[in-house]
Amino acid sequence: GMGSNLTFKGSGELDNGWTFDLTVAMLNNDAYSNTNVDIGMGSLGKLNINSGNSGNGIDAMDDKMPTAWEEPWGNALGTGVKLVSGSGPQSNLMYTTPTIAGTTVTYTTAPNMGSADVADKGYSGDSAGTTGAGHDLTININPSLGTEILTGLNVFAGAHQTQNTVATENNLYEGVAGLTFDIGPISLGYARSGVSTGQEAASEVDWYKNAMYGVAFNINDDLSVSYGYHESTQGFVRPGTYEAVDLDMESWQVAYTMGGGSMRYADT
Repeated sequence: GMGSNLTFKGSGELDNGWTFDLTVAMLNNDAYSNTNVDIGMGSLGKLNINSGNSGNGIDAMDDKMPTAWEEPWGNALGTGVKLVSGSGPQSNLMYTTPTIAGTTVTYTTAPNMGSADVADKGYSGDSAGTTGAGHDLTININPSLGTEILTGLNVFAGAHQTQNTVATENNLYEGVAGLTFDIGPISLGYARSGVSTGQEAASEVDWYKNAMYGVAFNINDDLSVSYGYHESTQGFVRPGTYEAVDLDMESWQVAYTMGGGSMRYADT
């Protein structure tokens, strides 16, 4: 098959020196996907107006483990793993601070977590669903401390809250924290995340917990191998009646690129 999806991009500069970048993505059959506008405000940071391309808030931190190809829960396995997503998949607004001493902070808000992504002349409005606004706060630190060996170290953390408008249920909370470390051709990573669903019925899932790590080795510019491990646990509102379920995944992968072609293999 041959894809017919396409993307439009544009950029420019305002009179005050601020810059902007626009992206409009279309799926196959001319189906709307998402739109986002990046506004560079110089020393004031950056502003992103996003129509749900899943790159904002803690959604960008759902799984940052190094890999040659895909995450262990990927490759269309249908594992049912619940990762953090926050406001990223919704229409949202994200502010990014300037990087100071290797530290960058973002704040993301989605006015209505229940609304769908909308295209030209559409509107999300109030979905009259069970959720209200969503808020994300993330931090990424590169504590190199002036040393060359720590330049590849990144420590990250993020949290999210979704307001629940149902009186009998709680708000939804998500959190993630971890680190990645690149040293020469080797990349390492470890992280933990969790979701508190806010559900109250006995048969519903109360929480999800995830632990993950990965290591990737770039043998050369074209060939890389990796190993990844992911453990996910789901717990129910009424323990004892419904037992917590553990799911373990591991994946060995190799990827080879030659010109415009790639060959990839995963044993998961």
